[in-house]
Amino acid sequence: MTTPHSTQQFSCTIIGGGIHGTYLAQRLIEDAPLEREDVCIVDPHEKLLTSFREKANACGMDALRSTFVHHIGTEPFGLESFAEANGRADELVPTVDYPPRPSLELFLDYAAYVIDRKDLESVHRQTLVEDIYERSGKTGFRLETTTGPIETDHCVLAIGNGGRQRWPDWAIDLDGVDHVWDEFDPDASANRTLVVGGGITAAQLAIEMSETQSVGLLTRHPLTWEVSEAEPPWINWSHVEANLHSYPPGSSERFEVAVDARNTATIPPYLYSEFEDRIETGSLTLAQGTVESATVADGTVQLTLDHGLGLLGDRVVLATGFEPVFDHPFVERIADELELARGYRGMPILDDDSLAWQRKDSEALPLYVTGALALGTVGPYAANIPGARRAGDRISDAVTRSLHSRTEATSESVRATEVSD
Repeated sequence: MTTPHSTQQFSCTIIGGGIHGTYLAQRLIEDAPLEREDVCIVDPHEKLLTSFREKANACGMDALRSTFVHHIGTEPFGLESFAEANGRADELVPTVDYPPRPSLELFLDYAAYVIDRKDLESVHRQTLVEDIYERSGKTGFRLETTTGPIETDHCVLAIGNGGRQRWPDWAIDLDGVDHVWDEFDPDASANRTLVVGGGITAAQLAIEMSETQSVGLLTRHPLTWEVSEAEPPWINWSHVEANLHSYPPGSSERFEVAVDARNTATIPPYLYSEFEDRIETGSLTLAQGTVESATVADGTVQLTLDHGLGLLGDRVVLATGFEPVFDHPFVERIADELELARGYRGMPILDDDSLAWQRKDSEALPLYVTGALALGTVGPYAANIPGARRAGDRISDAVTRSLHSRTEATSESVRATEVSD
């Protein structure tokens, strides 16, 4: 029995209950020699995947950009089988020169099915991790959380993009400006909304909102159309090893290769026809330029661009992404506390085989990384669903090896004691 703020103990604790953390928990329970009670997912939301659901709904997502084989289940074709068994195969959206993609509703329903069938909520602890320390006298960590300490032999950082929205300088403290990821209400009354951003989130949001009002989409660069987040070969670990791991861990070369390979701020071509329809009806207009100044008068926001054009709207919604997770205050804090090695732009220096974060003395701690933080090792898909699966392969194997090593060490110690007796 535990009481509030009593110390809980686990073999592996995952910080983050999004797609990466939820997928990895299954891998640890199914593949590693761990019982369900040995695994813990720490996340401040009431349910797993809450943050993903909220963000997907906020930006008007209808279908995923990833294919039907990329989901949170461990069975490769689990989502496809679920769709067929429930008469929902028509929700696997056909895509030109690309495998079918699931509708958002199908993806979320299958995710809920997996979470329920595998009882993953039973390993979820609704709390927030504030600090991580090494345990005194033994391997592992002590996590300080808002509901009490947790001790764990292994820990995984699956914190996504860190939740810090990117706000342009001109938008800070300006009335009438919201960020799509910051408790934004898409149904709030407005005659004309200005959406700022040039990627898939901005595009989906502009299309969604232009159904009921006039929308102006402002981008800094011409719209760029790409089907996926990166070229498909980057999903394969052999390609990652050959094209990324050939550079030193933490190097600027690794960072630049991974970033350049990402199709950042791009829009998938399957949204093109919807763009065209909205533009023809006049409900959506496009503008290109950089905001030089922004003012609010009588409830109207005016953005003045670098080439002199002025845009007017009742409100502005930013779809400008997130601040880099490498310099997130939580990441900075634990990196300093645990003396973790960092490379170019603060990128974690990980062991390429296990995704364990190395210390400055090159010792690899049982602290593993998945998601956007693992960009330098997993590559351009690190933050996406394919990245969750590639990272899950390596972290699950690493935890398994660690547990086997500890078991063998304990057995050797017992045998040595018996001999001495």
